[in-house]
Amino acid sequence: MTPAQVLQGDRGALARALTLIESQRPDHRQQARQLLRQLPAQTSQRVGVTGPPGAGKSTLIESLGLLAIEHGYKVGVLAIDPSSQRTGGSILGDKTRMELLSRSPQAFVRPTPTGGALGGVARRTREAILVLEAAGYNLILVETVGVGQSEVAVSQLVDTVLLVALPGAGDDVQGIKRGLMETADVVWVNKADGDRLPAARLTASQLSLALRMLGSRTPGWQVPVLTGSALEPPVTLWESLRQHFQPALLELRGQQGAYWLERALEERLRADFFAAPGRLEQWQEVAQRVSAAEITPEDGLDQLFGVN
Repeated sequence: MTPAQVLQGDRGALARALTLIESQRPDHRQQARQLLRQLPAQTSQRVGVTGPPGAGKSTLIESLGLLAIEHGYKVGVLAIDPSSQRTGGSILGDKTRMELLSRSPQAFVRPTPTGGALGGVARRTREAILVLEAAGYNLILVETVGVGQSEVAVSQLVDTVLLVALPGAGDDVQGIKRGLMETADVVWVNKADGDRLPAARLTASQLSLALRMLGSRTPGWQVPVLTGSALEPPVTLWESLRQHFQPALLELRGQQGAYWLERALEERLRADFFAAPGRLEQWQEVAQRVSAAEITPEDGLDQLFGVN
C-alpha cells in the first residue's frame, strides 16, 4: 500500500491504510504518521450523525449516502461501534445494515470499534477522515455510537452535527443531553410515517422550542427540525445539510485541531507513563489497593508519582 494508491482511490489500499491508522502498534503508528504526511489535504463536507440507539441512524445514512451519490458525490462512511469494556471486542454490524450503500462503487463504508475511546468516536476517526478525503471522498458521514454525555466530541470532528431523534413523548427530549442539543446543527425526527406521524410532529415541536432557547453554535443559523422516514430519499435533509455547509465553517477546523492536540497529549502522556520499566506492575498493585478500599484514588496517584 502506497500513498499513490490511496490517492488513486484503490479500495484495497484504502482499506489497508485505514487498518494501519487504527492499529495501536508503535511501528504501525509511525508508519501511519508517515502516510498522513504524504497525503495532500483535501476538502470535503463532514457530517456527524448521532442519536439514541434504535433511531435508525444507519438506515438514514444509507438513504442520505445514496441520494448524495445521485448528486455526484463520493461518500465515505465511518460507522463507529462501541467496544466491549470486558473483552475489547465489537460487533461491527453497521456495514450489514448499509448493504446497498456498501455495494456502490462511489461509496466506502468502514465499521470501526471505539477501542474504549470516549466521545462516541474512535481513537483515530480524525485521521481516518483525512485518508478518505485524500482518496477523493467529498462527503464524509461519521456515525457515533449513540447519545451520551461524551457524544459532543463528534462536533470537534465534523462541520455539521446531525441529530436523529425518534417520535415520542416529552421524555425523548429529556433523554437527549443538553450538551448534544447545543452542538446539533440539523435535527431529523425519523420514522415519521403512518401512525407515528402525529407523535413525530409533537417531538419536532418540542425540539424546536428547546433549540430556540439554546441557540445555534453557527452564527446566523437557525437549527432546522425536520421530520421524515429514512426509508425514503431524505431530500429536505440533504438540502439543509448543504445549506449549513459554508466556506466559513472550514475555519473551525483549525480550532478543532487544537482540541485533538489536547487529546493527543493525554494519550502520549499515558503511553509514556506505562513505558517506564515496572510501571505496569506498579499500576496493577495500586489499582488493587484502591479497589479494596485500602487507599483513595488520590493517594494511589501520589504513590504512582512518588509524592510523599
